[in-house]
Amino acid sequence: MVSVPREGKLLRIFIGEQDKWHGQPLHEAIVLLARKQGLAGATCIKGFLGYGAKSHIHTAKLLRLSEDLPIVIEIVDSEEKIRAFLPQLDEMIQDGLVTLERAEVLVYRTRQATAA
Repeated sequence: MVSVPREGKLLRIFIGEQDKWHGQPLHEAIVLLARKQGLAGATCIKGFLGYGAKSHIHTAKLLRLSEDLPIVIEIVDSEEKIRAFLPQLDEMIQDGLVTLERAEVLVYRTRQATAA
């Protein structure tokens, strides 16, 4: 079972839905790499409105359908594991924002299978 120290790090990655890495959606490639490297977990959150460095509005409004909605990927783990992940992440991201902040891990568990 993977454990996360109480004092961990929260890595947030802000990219676009249409961003790619070797022909694969970038958000998928990042999550799969995080899993391969044994990080505790990753979650992708799809935004319905946002803008980035170029100040282009991306929205999910019906009259203005965007094909490049914002995606935020959040990963929480130890500082050591997160920092080891950063060089590969830096290579993958062409446009986006990456932040790192302190995270106090209160609960990280999975329900144990009950005996029959």
